[in-house]
Order: sequence, then structure tokens, then C-alpha cells
Amino acid sequence: MKRGIRTSFMLAALAAGIAVPALAQELPQEGPVPTTALINVQSKNAAQIDPRGLTLQVNGHDTPITSLRAAASGNEEIAILIDDGLRTSFGLQLKEISNFVNSLPRNAKVLVGYMQNGTVRSSGHFTADHQEIVNQIRMPIGVPGQSASPYFCLSDFVKSWPSQEPAARFVLMITNGVDPYNGRPSMMNQDSPYVETAQNDAARAGVAVYSIYFQNSGFRGGHGSLSGQSYLQQVGDATGGMLFNQGPITPVSIGPYLEQFAHAINSSYELGFMANASNKRDALVRIRVKSKESGVKVHAPEAVRPGSAEMAMASR
Repeated sequence: MKRGIRTSFMLAALAAGIAVPALAQELPQEGPVPTTALINVQSKNAAQIDPRGLTLQVNGHDTPITSLRAAASGNEEIAILIDDGLRTSFGLQLKEISNFVNSLPRNAKVLVGYMQNGTVRSSGHFTADHQEIVNQIRMPIGVPGQSASPYFCLSDFVKSWPSQEPAARFVLMITNGVDPYNGRPSMMNQDSPYVETAQNDAARAGVAVYSIYFQNSGFRGGHGSLSGQSYLQQVGDATGGMLFNQGPITPVSIGPYLEQFAHAINSSYELGFMANASNKRDALVRIRVKSKESGVKVHAPEAVRPGSAEMAMASR
């Protein structure tokens, strides 16, 4: 049913007192709709980012930027997802995570969850009560493969994001990144449909995915390490996030990477523009954001769902 015909039908039905089916009410809008992309801007100087220095392409076409605002304005939601199969040596990092949570701005909402059996175990809500989050941080179970796949967990989590409030959404995954369901963990076997599904689900939810590689006792050796890191890098690039560390050695301390994550949040922006929506609810549009300013580098998601800004306003 075309948009004009569908709209006329719904208006006539409402005027006549006819109940409109819920499915009809939820059909996605077609045409240009307000859309938001969460981008990260790295600058060699401390000058404030000028929106006029940014360029945007949507599906290969130059598109005007309608707004740009800092994401770290007390309106961010940060999910820390820990692989429950990590080695017990990860216990040395618990204090670093607690310190990170306590260092966040007072109004920043946080959730800590454990990736387990293809899902995320957590309190089920974000909170600005940082002490509540610190009290939930615990040792991982430490059984190899406990998470099933970190990408199953990521997909499940972002598709049922625990909050419907408009916010800048960040995920930090701490995992070895290996996808055990994609066959042999080798650099020669890097086409995983599960990783691709996870990154697309995160893009539809407007989530920037960052990660810290931490070796898992069940996957020792260079092949598994490099395979997992490659997947984590792939998801980060696709969603506007990043992998903070590379190499086969487990970090002695994740503190420096948590500092990098905090810096990434503080240098992130919500970029507003108009994008054409289709009649497919899950359809994504490809975007490309660049800076014309010297010394400025932009990390942006490869694709976003049109209408993300509109959906956020509707939830207010």
C-alpha cells in the first residue's frame, strides 16, 4: 500500500471510529525523516568541533548536516559487557572497572552485564547510581566458551536495549572476540554471518560498540587471538566504535584502555540529518562522514537506520 493511500485509509478509519490494527499504526514512515548517527571525532587540537568542517554522504549522496551536539552531556547510556568465560586472572581488573564507573559524570547511566550462553545477564536497567553498578561487578565464571558467542550476546542485548529513553548509546565489550560457531578460529576464516548480524543489529539500535581484547583460557594461541581481534575490529568499524588493543598478549591492566574509552565518550557527537526511509523497518542507509579540518579524524558508523532521531523524540 503506497504511503498516500495508506495515510488516507487510516485517517478515514479513525474518522469513522474504526479501530486501526496495531500493525498499520506501526508501519514505518517513507520519505525523508530526521536521523541521528553517533560519531567520534579525534582532534589534535583542543578547539571545539565546527559542524561546517564536516561533510556527510548518505548512500553516496552529499547530504546537509542539520545538527551536531556533544554526546557526553549527561545523556549517555554505557553498557559494560564482560565475557563470563574469561580466565579467573581477570579478577585483577575488577578494581579498574570500578574506578572507571566511579570516574564517569554523575548523570551518566551505566549497566554492567555478563555475556553468558548467548545472552547478557544483568540487573536489566541503566542507572546513574554508580555505587549500585560497582556492587554488581564480580568475577567471571571462568568456564571456556561460557558466553557461547559474544556476538549472539551483543545481538540479543542491543535488540532489547534496556532503556527507551533518548540517549547516546555505548557498549564496551571485554572478551576474546572468538566466534566458536563459525568453524576454525583462523585468519583464513573471517566471514562470520553472526558477527555481521551483530554489527547490523547494533547499527539499527544506534549503538557504538567498543571493545577490549582479553584472552580466554579456552582459546590459547595466535590464530584464535588474531581471529577474535579481527572480529572485534570489524564490529567497531561498522558501528563507529573501535578495538582498543591488539596483539596476542593479554593486557596486564585494562586501566589505560578504560581511559581511552572515557575519552572516546567525551569526544563523541550526535550528528543529525535527513535520510530517506523505506517501507522496510530494518533497512539501513550507508553513511560516510569526513572532516575538512587538518588534524581531525572522524569515526562514524558505516550504516544507520533512518528515523532514529524521530524514534528518540517519540519516546520522550
